[in-house]
Parts: sequence; structure tokens; C-alpha cells
Amino acid sequence: MASKRAYIEHLRNVPLFQGCSGKDLEKIAKAGDEVHMPAGSLIVDQGQTGREAFVVLDGTVLVKRNGKKVTTLGKGAMVGELSLLDHGPRTATVVCQTDCDLLLLDQRHLMGVLDEVPTLAHKLLATLAGRIRELDRQYYG
Repeated sequence: MASKRAYIEHLRNVPLFQGCSGKDLEKIAKAGDEVHMPAGSLIVDQGQTGREAFVVLDGTVLVKRNGKKVTTLGKGAMVGELSLLDHGPRTATVVCQTDCDLLLLDQRHLMGVLDEVPTLAHKLLATLAGRIRELDRQYYG
């Protein structure tokens, strides 16, 4: 089991949290729980409603969309963040390729942190806006 300090280092590399301070990341890390999933375990299932996201602490995960491989992700990657934020359906299926240690961030606990530290919500919104702008540039030029 990793320490909260290790969780903070992993969170620091997650694009969604790149605008967060060390104190912000510490609060997010405290809101999470470490889970171990063996190779072959389903983490998220495309089309299903989700209320949590996962940060890969150790291991690799396979991401598929409509049954086709999209990518393989490893340490520091985050999956499930859209459903964490909006309760919408999962946009991909994610399966553990190897045994994985994951930091589970559920919506209730993360929203509690956002209620406690409103400026953190502002930082997350700014990061999401930046991601949307980048996708817009890629799509429309």
C-alpha cells in the first residue's frame, strides 16, 4: 500500500489536477482509497453509469472503445474522470492488463473536498476548459 505522499505524486501527474497545489492534492489523496485488482479485472464498462474514477498507481490497463483497443495506460494515468464529474455513461471499457494498484476517487468524497475548498473547483474547471479548447483546436483547426 502506497503512502499518501506517493498518492500526491501520482495525482500531480494527472492532467485533470495539474492546476492544483500540493495542499489541494493532499486533500484529494485523503479522499481516495487504494484498491488492488488482478489482471483481467474490469475497471469500467463502456455505457454503464459511473460515479468514480481511478488513478493507476502500479500496473497497466487496456482501454477499449466499441470493442476496439484505444490505448494502454500505466502509472499516473486516470480513467473514469468524466463519469466522476457528470454521472454520464462510461465512454470506454477499461480492463487491467496486469495486476494493478489503483487509487479510487468516488464522487461523494471528491465533491466533499470541492465543497471544503471551492477554489479547487475553479482550478478543475480551468483545466477542463483548457482540455476542451485543445480538442476544439484539434477538430476544427
